[in-house]
Amino acid sequence: MNAPQTARFDPDDPRPLTRVAVGILMRLQAGVTEVLFAERPADKVYGGFWEFPGGKIEAGETAPAALIRELREELGIVVRAPRALVTERFSYPHAHVALEFFVCREFEGEPCGREGQRLAWQCARSITMEPLLPALLHPESRVLSLLATL
Repeated sequence: MNAPQTARFDPDDPRPLTRVAVGILMRLQAGVTEVLFAERPADKVYGGFWEFPGGKIEAGETAPAALIRELREELGIVVRAPRALVTERFSYPHAHVALEFFVCREFEGEPCGREGQRLAWQCARSITMEPLLPALLHPESRVLSLLATL
């Protein structure tokens, strides 16, 4: 696992911006709302850290289309009607990213790690996965706090 690196909430970072579509998959299980996390592969930046699944938005692609493509490729599911939640920009040492988060309540199929990644469902109100990507834990990020309102 890579050592944690600092993420800054920095919309003014002058480096090229990499747009990323991120899916917060939600399901109701025994009356509890759960969200899906995926573990980053060991050979990638932040290997071993947990994140919401998704991926880069390609040139000419909309964020919802990228999300649907990425989740089909990574998890083998078909997402229906993703709903935009929030976009947050972060500056990592390796990249400046705009994370475009979408809530995905409607999807076909059972998610499975098609790239060998581990998956885990967590109660949306009490996330215990560790370590999470630094951007999710940044004091200015609203993503985890918004989960309790969904």
